[in-house]
Amino acid sequence: MRKLGETKLKLKSTVIAVFIASEENSAITGVGVDALVKDGLLNKLKGGPLYWIDTADKQPCIGTGGMIPWKLHVTGKLFHSGLPHKAINPLELAMEALKVIQTRFYKDFPPHPKEQVYGFETPSTMKPTQWSYPGGGINQIPGECTVSGDVRLTPFYNVTDVMKRLQEYVDDINENIEKLDTRGPVSKYVLPDENIRGSLTLTFDEATNGVACNLDSRGFHVLCKATEEVVGHVNPYSITGTLPLIRELQDEGFDVQTAGYGLMATYHADNEYCLLSDIRLTL
Repeated sequence: MRKLGETKLKLKSTVIAVFIASEENSAITGVGVDALVKDGLLNKLKGGPLYWIDTADKQPCIGTGGMIPWKLHVTGKLFHSGLPHKAINPLELAMEALKVIQTRFYKDFPPHPKEQVYGFETPSTMKPTQWSYPGGGINQIPGECTVSGDVRLTPFYNVTDVMKRLQEYVDDINENIEKLDTRGPVSKYVLPDENIRGSLTLTFDEATNGVACNLDSRGFHVLCKATEEVVGHVNPYSITGTLPLIRELQDEGFDVQTAGYGLMATYHADNEYCLLSDIRLTL
């Protein structure tokens, strides 16, 4: 922007720079790009490409993933581990149930043909990332546990459809829990004499759809040409990491294109950083 001001070039296009606060937009509401869109302050940008500078490695990022954070709370029956036939082990139930859920997910949401076009390194995934239980002695089968994780979804699937399907999997397991695989001769998920059944409860935090940039956009072609001229090569890429807010911009009619000059290798490190040499390349 400084160079444009100094040279006073006569441009065919209007260049508007927007600096936003609250980039992640989770804890603080009413500020940032969503507030600008709501108040119509970005409407002028609908006439051309909107470059979102928040990715990495000096290359166009043409696809990002959606995200569905989930929690699977599993209820069993607490008992002494020396009498496992009197317990419903929620840890075993969680492992077997999750195996079924993941198997059905990958069957229903397989790799999409467009993922190769966009260069996604991975297809959609559904996996656990955290496990917790209330605590207790090692000689005690706990009464409950919670497995948490996320779905990373390529933008060719919709998070609402996936959440609905995941809930269907859990409902089906609950209705047929006695048919679920067990672990060993006394492992079970139903105690008929006590009228107790193990159960699963699935909940979700806020979900976000992914983005597939318009590869026919003039803005995309210009970005690729500029990248090749400055960096020396152009290699657009896609990842199932999630960028907040830009899908909403795309849905509002903006031609969103993304690039960035940090280092992907330091994503979510204690200190994310970029190299001054990479910034100098662009000047």
